[in-house]
Amino acid sequence: MTPTSGSTDAARTGTTDVLDVPAYVDGSWLATGAQLVRTGPYTRTAVSRAHQADDELVRRATAAAVPAAATVAAQTPADRAAALERAAVLSAQRREDIARRLALELGKPVRDGRNEADRVAATFRIAAAEARRLGGEILPAEGWEHGRGTTVLTRRSPVGVVLAITPFNAPANLLAHKLAAAYAAGNATIVKAPPQAPAATAVVVEIALDAGLPPTAVQLLHGGPEIGAALCAAPQVNAVAFTGSATAGAAVARAAGPKRTVLELGGNAATIVAHDADVAAAAAACARTGYSNSGQSCVSVQRVYVHRSRMAEFLPAFTEQVRALLVGDPLDPATDVGSMVDDDAARRVVDWTEEAARDGAGIPVAGVRTHATVTPTVIVDPPTSARVVREEIFGPVVVVLGYDDLDDVVAACNASRYGLQAGLFTEDVRTIFRLWRDLEVGGLVVNGPSNHRLDHIPFGGVKDSGIGRESPAHMIDDFTITKTMHLRGVSLWG
Repeated sequence: MTPTSGSTDAARTGTTDVLDVPAYVDGSWLATGAQLVRTGPYTRTAVSRAHQADDELVRRATAAAVPAAATVAAQTPADRAAALERAAVLSAQRREDIARRLALELGKPVRDGRNEADRVAATFRIAAAEARRLGGEILPAEGWEHGRGTTVLTRRSPVGVVLAITPFNAPANLLAHKLAAAYAAGNATIVKAPPQAPAATAVVVEIALDAGLPPTAVQLLHGGPEIGAALCAAPQVNAVAFTGSATAGAAVARAAGPKRTVLELGGNAATIVAHDADVAAAAAACARTGYSNSGQSCVSVQRVYVHRSRMAEFLPAFTEQVRALLVGDPLDPATDVGSMVDDDAARRVVDWTEEAARDGAGIPVAGVRTHATVTPTVIVDPPTSARVVREEIFGPVVVVLGYDDLDDVVAACNASRYGLQAGLFTEDVRTIFRLWRDLEVGGLVVNGPSNHRLDHIPFGGVKDSGIGRESPAHMIDDFTITKTMHLRGVSLWG
């Protein structure tokens, strides 16, 4: 029986019974230690309680992970792939459970939660395929005189123990990315769950264990930044994968020191609507994706740069679509925009919007806050010094700015300290290739908004948006090392 099984039934039926979420250490669920109660930002009632880790539990988890890593490494890639494929099946079976936990703990619309659950299943399936591809190379040592009579082979070998620190905004799928890639590569994983989403995190761990991962292959701990820092610094941890803010990412990097790190950090994504764009398509796409998950996505459409010759078409079409978005109960399948993660986040969004208005920006659609829910906001032409332009809003706000030529828009986009992903609407292939070259971002979405991601494609940024790339294949590279073997006296050439 899984630790939340009694409460999972409640989650499926819509009641608000509190889900109890223990830690999972050395093959056992441990309902010990202080409890942190999570209040649903929309329900305003307790929805989960997580048993918090202390220094002793950190010690036990890191100690258990080392022999677990040896156990996982001893499995064949076929065994690991089979377990990941079963995890994909189980994720699909628990789709509604995952979506409801996300709705209750985070206020994420259940429709978006179902999409996240589908992506969890897809991510496990993709990682299973990558596990089967693990291999190495035969290198041409004899292409050089001093390599004569030598054959060189390489193989990918697991690093050992991977620490996965996940954020609240997509806790299920972002954990699936880290856990599935680490296991596919032959590693054990320690998971540090986000305090805002312990139950949505635990369900992914449950799925992995039910799918047949070795009982000690995963450890799950709950706690605040001090637990994350202790885990990062633990000598048993060989690699760290973190998704979160740029500020927290810098703290993770300091705590981890010289360990391998994959940091997927914040964004301030720009989408460009060129003079030859399909304005109707651009307006619809930006309205649809700029407010999904209440804008709490690192690639959420935040800044939309519209060529001034098309602004008179774009802005009315965009604001009409924004006003049509349904804000309400995240458990209602019709809801487009639920609540933000908490009241403080909602207050910050309103403060930044009011600041932009004082600085002269237009507010054709003004958001209204009720507790943690903020209705969609549109801000037009704020000064470039405004925080809604410079920083990551991480809320249901889209800023629309006019531009005159490509040099201007490239400079404006690149002025941000972030560089995760951008969107571009145009029919000109020369514009496409120029911006692909000149924009300081990790990815460019053509004829789509910045908020677009495929789970099997490398994803990550530059500057303060992070280090490394996510996707099962690319994370396997970070979670393995290349081992080389020189066979002296063995020639491939006779």
